[in-house]
Amino acid sequence: MRTSPVTPRRARDHGLPLEGEPGEWNAITDVAGVEVGYQTLVEGDGDLQDGGGPVRTGVTAILPRGRTGVGTSCAAGFHSLNGNGELTGSHWLEESGSLSLPIGITNTHSVGAVHRGILEWSLRTNPALKPAWHLPVVGETWDGYLNDINGDHVQPQHAVAALDAAGGGAIAEGSVGGGTGMNCYAFKGGTGTSSRRVRVGTSTYTLGVLLQANFGSRRELVVCGRRIGQELLEDNPMEDDSWLAPPGAGSCIGVVATDAPLLPGQCKALARRVALGLARTGTTGSHFSGDIFLAFSTANPGSLDSSIHDQGSELRAMEFLPWGAMDPLYEAVVQAAEESVLNALVAARTMVGRDGHRSPALPVAALAGPWGA
Repeated sequence: MRTSPVTPRRARDHGLPLEGEPGEWNAITDVAGVEVGYQTLVEGDGDLQDGGGPVRTGVTAILPRGRTGVGTSCAAGFHSLNGNGELTGSHWLEESGSLSLPIGITNTHSVGAVHRGILEWSLRTNPALKPAWHLPVVGETWDGYLNDINGDHVQPQHAVAALDAAGGGAIAEGSVGGGTGMNCYAFKGGTGTSSRRVRVGTSTYTLGVLLQANFGSRRELVVCGRRIGQELLEDNPMEDDSWLAPPGAGSCIGVVATDAPLLPGQCKALARRVALGLARTGTTGSHFSGDIFLAFSTANPGSLDSSIHDQGSELRAMEFLPWGAMDPLYEAVVQAAEESVLNALVAARTMVGRDGHRSPALPVAALAGPWGA
């Protein structure tokens, strides 16, 4: 299911003074070869005891090198701001500094199903991978306020469908894929993306971010330096109701892609900067929020491949930017992460889910503030 944007309006359409030069689509898919697909599951309404729903969830799939590059390594690194969450495969990613399969993002209790689906799809897509073992990367955030999260609604075939649907160009935001049932700053949240063109010396690179935004308390929300959450404390059912989680609970999975040639440690440094972009939107990082970020470089294809057949002494070479040239990329991550959060908020619409729980949309009229939209 390829999807075009669910709304023609994004954060920039409201005149917000966002910094940096975005790519053509202002999306992670501006990085050549990167593809994104969704499987969105919305079914039923009413109470959980009615059985079988309601379902407000899904799967997001990211292919770092598209279909033809499944099994070819990318330099990669990750960072955990707060570990109340999951990113499978992270131990091997840390050990090898590489990523070679698609990335999945879903809800907390569906990680296993998506893990299995990625494995099945990858082996079907590249049968040469079958003799070896694989450790797919799957991240999660918790959607139990709106979704019947214990209902086993996400199955491996939904991950396969998201991967089959993946493509480049414009991609949907808000309540789509793994972001379907997510909330951000006690408004409806979900999936958001943004990109930047980055000039380093005489070269121009592209960097993109995709976030599954499910974090923050209402009073924290900041938009372009304005503490707008303090102005929007009404209509806040998530924090007004007697609910399981305290304000600020949730999580965020962030994925950074770039075509700049980087070492694994430099990718890890990019992943750390996602937290600075989130901080621009106001969050202080709740104890009950699992905020985990991954970054990869599409340069140097295959240089970090790890095979049981590589027992010889042949040397490999990689090109990479000097560490002293990294600052423009750091700035781009911060800018694109901030804008990705705002895009998720602007795109999402009010949603009612399990037990009548309601997550209101951000009132975009409030964005016509002093920046003169």
